[in-house]
Parts: sequence; structure tokens; C-alpha cells
Amino acid sequence: MTRSLLMAFAAVLPSLPAAAASPVADAVKADYDRLLGKLFVDFHRNPELSYVETRTARAMARELRAAGAEVTEGVGGTGVVGVMRNGDGPVLLIRADMDGLPLREASGLPYASTVRQKDADGVDQPVMHACGHDVHITSMVGTARRLAAMKDRWRGTALFVVQPAEERVGGARKMLADGLYTRFPKPDFAIAFHVAADYPTGTLGAEPGIAASSSDSVTITINGVGTHGAYPHMGKDPVVMGAELVLALQTLVSREIAPLQPAVVTVGAFQAGAKHNIISDQAVLMLSVRTDDEGVRKALLDGIRRIAANVGRMNGLPEDRLPKVEVVESTPVMINDPALSARIKPVLQRAFGQAAVIAPPREGMGSEDFSEFIQPVLGVPGLYLWVGGTPPAAFEAEKKGGPPVAGHHSPLFKIDPEPSVRLGTEAMTLAALELLKR
Repeated sequence: MTRSLLMAFAAVLPSLPAAAASPVADAVKADYDRLLGKLFVDFHRNPELSYVETRTARAMARELRAAGAEVTEGVGGTGVVGVMRNGDGPVLLIRADMDGLPLREASGLPYASTVRQKDADGVDQPVMHACGHDVHITSMVGTARRLAAMKDRWRGTALFVVQPAEERVGGARKMLADGLYTRFPKPDFAIAFHVAADYPTGTLGAEPGIAASSSDSVTITINGVGTHGAYPHMGKDPVVMGAELVLALQTLVSREIAPLQPAVVTVGAFQAGAKHNIISDQAVLMLSVRTDDEGVRKALLDGIRRIAANVGRMNGLPEDRLPKVEVVESTPVMINDPALSARIKPVLQRAFGQAAVIAPPREGMGSEDFSEFIQPVLGVPGLYLWVGGTPPAAFEAEKKGGPPVAGHHSPLFKIDPEPSVRLGTEAMTLAALELLKR
């Protein structure tokens, strides 16, 4: 289902509330009116950057305790873990990410963020929830409240994981390194969801297979020899080497990876120099590398190192000054467990209707470090859901020449909070009841 088909689907989507058939709809609606709506607005107005989500973490710890969970703060930095026990039975991990992005919000919402914050590197930045993590944490509170109120319907342990730094694909790994699967009950299953601006409100995605690509953020530092711009022969120009690298790196995908294997090498930043007539002594390239296969991933990273080194050699750099390649952020491919999808998808279809659970093809190579929690070596199958966040009317208006629906990571990003939070809460609650049923 392409974007145009999604827009056509949105136009015929029933106008009834998305959760009308859900057995927990009325209770979630009451929670939204009483608490969740205000909580969402507070989170949206007060976003925080990766690794410094201290206010958000305190709020989530407070709300999970109020719902009846045993809460531990400071897991993997600012991470929060809530354990809700209800007798013997399986352990289910329910995860929500909580960090915002360094963007100045231009959504026009009455509760738009005006926050600035020093990031983990000490740089003052504007901050915005431009990817819907405010929906995720609000829905986690709603899910915890529903499970606490429905303990007669399930047995086992619900493990609520409030994760930092998804946007820098490092928070999940830090929580695991801090003993998430040893200090707390190890899960038998793990679930999470992402609100999606390109899905109409009232729709869900729960497909098996690859749900997100691997992501590697690669920094290449080229140390040349600076000199006067009028005497280039007296230096080694890192800008020229960087330009050669930008072009040469594209051959990795076009000439070294099989045509039917998805792969992306994007040079997102090229930083060098400060004046017209000075040849800089350094250039820095920042790359985003995406794949759907660990073998392809290794081939790309090995190829980047090889090409960077040989561009340095070609330009006469000595071996001890060849370009330095560093992988600074990374997360593996995320795969939805087929058996888990086969178990949960019918539950969602019964609750929300067959038409609401859609299966659009992937049109990009976004990443998600929820993948860290469900790596095969850990033995924890996982399912990552998608929840529609944009009213069908907005797609219809775009189709007729109106303003385009803003995508994720845009300063114009906005979703419709009530249907998104409610559907996310209901879907996660129903999935939990199925996986923890008596």
C-alpha cells in the first residue's frame, strides 16, 4: 500500500471511533478524560533529549507506581522499570521510548514545545517531540492502569520498560548492560508500538518479518595538511578527499551489493573549513548506513573502512594518518516474530475490525532499537505494532491540494492525540491480556 493508496484508504475509513469494538474502550476513554489527555499535553510541552530525560523519567516512575508497579529508576541512565506481579505465569516486557528530538517546533499546536535543553554533549538545543514518543509513554501509563484494574483476567508479570535515547539508538543497549534481563524478571515475550503519521487514525499494523532496518551512524575523520588556499601543493586537502569519498561510497550499494538487497549509505553531513582561502587540516563526514541483513551490514561497514583508507593512500597520506572510521551509534535489524504476530493479529482484528489492521509495505529503512531487546541470542520473541496517528480528513485534504501531512522528524510533525493514545493503549492492553491470559 503506497502513500496514495493509504490516502485512498483513509478516505473510506469508517468515521466511528477507532476503538468502538474494543472490550476495554470505555475504561480507556474514561482514563483519557481523567488523566491521559493531560499527561500527553504535559509530555509534549516538556520534551527532553536523549540521555537527559530526567523530568520525563520522574513522571513515568510516579505514574507507574500509582498504577501499582514496583518501580526502579536510573536503569541504564535515565531508564525506568516497573514490575507488576500477578501470580505465577509468563513475563511480558512492554516498552515505550521517551526522548525527543533537537528541533524547534513549528506545528502550530496550542501546546507546542518552546523548550531548550543542553544535550548529552553539553550543546544547547531546541527540543520537540517530533516522533510521537509522547504518545508511547502516555499509552504505557494507560496500559499499566488497565492491567492493574483487570488482574482477574491475567496471570504472570508485566515488565514496563521506559527507555531513554531511542533517537540515538543507544538506550536499549544501555538498559540491557545495566542488568535489565538479570536484575528483573527475564521476559518470555516483548511488545511495543510506534505511532505513525502516515497511517490514518483507527488503523494498526502487526505484520511478521522485518519491521525495521539496522542502523549504523558512521563518522569518518580525514586529517589532511592545512595550508594557504593559493598554495595547495604545500598541503593535503581533506575537502577534496572528502568529496572523493562521498562519490566513492555510493558504489558500495550500486556495485557491491546485490540489486535485490535493500541497502542505504547516506552522507548526512560534511564539515570542513572556515574561510575561503584556507585549506583546512580536517574534514568530517557523517554517514547513516541502513540494511535488512547482517551480512550486507558487515559488507557495507567493511567497504566504508576500505574505501576511506584507500582514498587517503591515493592522496598520499601516510599509513598512520589515514582517515579514521568510527561507528558511533548502531542497532540491528528488528524482526517481528511470526508466531507472536499470528497470535496477536487476530486479537486486534476481532477488537477493531478486519479493515483496521492493515499491511502496507515498507517504503523506507527506518530503524528502532527495540530490536536490541528481541535479538535471537537473547531468546525473547518480540512484536512491534504501528498505530495510526493522522486523521483521515488530513489525508483527504492533502489529496485535494491542501497542506501535506508532515512526516516524522519534521518541525511540522503532529498527530491526533486522543485516537492515537487510546488505540495504542487498547491494542497494548489486549495484546498483554492475550499473552498473559489465565
